Amino acid sequence: MILHLLSRHIVVCGHITLESVSNFLKDFLHKDRDDVNVEIVFLHNISPNLELEALFKRHFTQVEFYQGSVLNPHDLARVKIESADACLILANKYCADPDAEDASNIMRVISIKNYHPKIRIITQMLQYHNKAHLLNIPSWNWKEGDDAICLAELKLGFIAQSCLAQGLSTMLANLFSMRSFIKIEEDTWQKYYLEGVANEMYTEFLSSAFVGMSFPVICELCYVKLKLLLIAIEYKSDQRECSTLINPGNHMKMQEGTLGFFIASDAKEVKRALFYCKACHDDITDPKRIKKCGCKKSKNSYNGYIKSIAVEEDQQSALSPKKKQRNGGMKDSPNSSPKIMRHDPLLIPGNEQIESMDENVKKYDSTGMFHWCPSKDIEKVILSRSEAAMTVLSGHVVVCIFGDVKSALIGLRNFVMPLRASNFHYHELKHIVFVGSLEYLKREWETLHNFPKVSILPGTPLSRADLRAVNINLCDMCVILSANQNNIDDASLQDKECILASLNIKSMLFDDSIGVLQANSQVNDSNVQFLDQDDDDDPDTELYLTQPFACGTAFATYFNDNILTLIRTLVTGGATPELEGLLAEENALRGGYSTPQTLANRDRCRVAQLALYDGPFADLGDGGCYGDLFCKALKTYNMLCFGIYRLRDAHLNQSQSQCTKRYVITNPPYAFELVPSDLIFCLMQFDHNAGQSRTSLSHSSHSSHSSSKKGSSVHSIPTTNRTNRARNRDKQK
Repeated sequence: MILHLLSRHIVVCGHITLESVSNFLKDFLHKDRDDVNVEIVFLHNISPNLELEALFKRHFTQVEFYQGSVLNPHDLARVKIESADACLILANKYCADPDAEDASNIMRVISIKNYHPKIRIITQMLQYHNKAHLLNIPSWNWKEGDDAICLAELKLGFIAQSCLAQGLSTMLANLFSMRSFIKIEEDTWQKYYLEGVANEMYTEFLSSAFVGMSFPVICELCYVKLKLLLIAIEYKSDQRECSTLINPGNHMKMQEGTLGFFIASDAKEVKRALFYCKACHDDITDPKRIKKCGCKKSKNSYNGYIKSIAVEEDQQSALSPKKKQRNGGMKDSPNSSPKIMRHDPLLIPGNEQIESMDENVKKYDSTGMFHWCPSKDIEKVILSRSEAAMTVLSGHVVVCIFGDVKSALIGLRNFVMPLRASNFHYHELKHIVFVGSLEYLKREWETLHNFPKVSILPGTPLSRADLRAVNINLCDMCVILSANQNNIDDASLQDKECILASLNIKSMLFDDSIGVLQANSQVNDSNVQFLDQDDDDDPDTELYLTQPFACGTAFATYFNDNILTLIRTLVTGGATPELEGLLAEENALRGGYSTPQTLANRDRCRVAQLALYDGPFADLGDGGCYGDLFCKALKTYNMLCFGIYRLRDAHLNQSQSQCTKRYVITNPPYAFELVPSDLIFCLMQFDHNAGQSRTSLSHSSHSSHSSSKKGSSVHSIPTTNRTNRARNRDKQK
């Protein structure tokens, strides 16, 4: 049978099962999207079972199934791959051999590209190192929309970001998966959590009414008047090279045709940013009344992409990763200078960067995006149990790893890179201690030997003596990862090592009686219920991470390829396609000299977490409005708030509350009431002067910058997450 299509269509192949297809259709055909006038063609070599066939029939108006293989040109002709909008290749994240699964999907890409080189392909990959093979395909071109979504890269990046801002992984997973609003009348934590879950990421052009305004001014107007959260914009150069600028600051002035990235509950809401007209809508208080107006100004607003932003050349090199050449250097600019004039009270305009620049010392990689050091032999970073006990570790990250000489590689570089992003100062970097099999870590070391502040304790995460030796009670976060492929029929036993290690750590007793924060990597979603013995989890509760999220990234990429760029920028700390090309060549970061161009790359936002019970926002922490905090942070520090990490029982009296668990509230409304124990998610500008003699604003994530305990001159809001947890515990007693 030959496919006869009257409208656009996409082809979906790879891992086609009831679970993967139902997740796909739930997200792809979600009602919050604009009308999806796209037909979905599934191509698989095995005929569907009864359940899957019933699912296809339920969506018969938009879904067709063809039995065949993308490795067969005849089958590609049957599904008209040459006229398809895109081809999506799904991976099986539960497979026993991830390298073999990736190899199968790479062969699918080769076959499809061989048949039709121009087809846009979005493929899921399980292992980061396998992405390099895609670069060998001549017609593979990420500039034309081809993309590989590496599940391990995103998962490890999420876990790394959770070490810097607890709960961030939950928020990001929610944002990039389509969820409907579930209304709960009771004043419980679920009500606020689910209201936030209904938010997703959308893009829309900005109205001509915003032309000439700075980013913070537009951001405030969108939040206060349009009830939209603008977090980033797309910059498109005259050479049509695109880059995503997250919270670029007040030096950026908007011009016609700027594309904005918004957090909102559906696509219709975001249209307000396109339709807003100062003449017609200035006095409107209800954002739902902002519709397309008939005045002359709005008619000429958008005819596609025009020049986006007026930006000096040095700002382009600082904020536009796609301006880099493939050798890691920056394009020469006659005006290159790190002197960035800002109105930010945290930054003193001037040439501090030039004065501190030492061109003879390599401190960063060749792109300037990550901290770097000369490669070290693994023997130099190994600690014995007694050496670890004598090393006063605090505010560090402990990574417990299960793996052996035969295990598939996790790709620990994807975890370490976000924690070594160059928009942190050196003294702000958290020490990372790996606890696990030395044989396994030797295999990973080739990709880790250029990162500073990394140590290894050979041992096992199940040994309490090893855990006490690395001061696990003083760490900011304990991460538990497993590289072992458990070929077990019972899915509940697939995560047995991580679960046993987690429960082992929770049962350890320490003098300060404060629990250890943990981030766990799960193979099977439902096994999360075993991690907490004192909660009331329902095993049937839908989890918003893992497989649904993994599918969501593929669909979001199809609808808007900028979305994946935004995810990567937020999660990886600054990894770019150019950097991936370098890693494919050498499999290691290359050191680079500090030049004005590479140092300018440090000037980019990072995710942080701010406490409210002390510091410059303390006056709003006790009963203040979230909207007032949003505006104050934006005006004073160019800091963009986008959510709250709240104690689960914060709405109860302190005398009643005994729970120290927190939950995420994404994009709260303006009038949302704050409590002193809240932690605020924000996008924070790079502080050139952090660590100098003057006071600066810094994030309070965990024992944030515990280097203050070690003599480093870190001036931050006088709070740490550990102190915060202790104070909350004291209040509850």
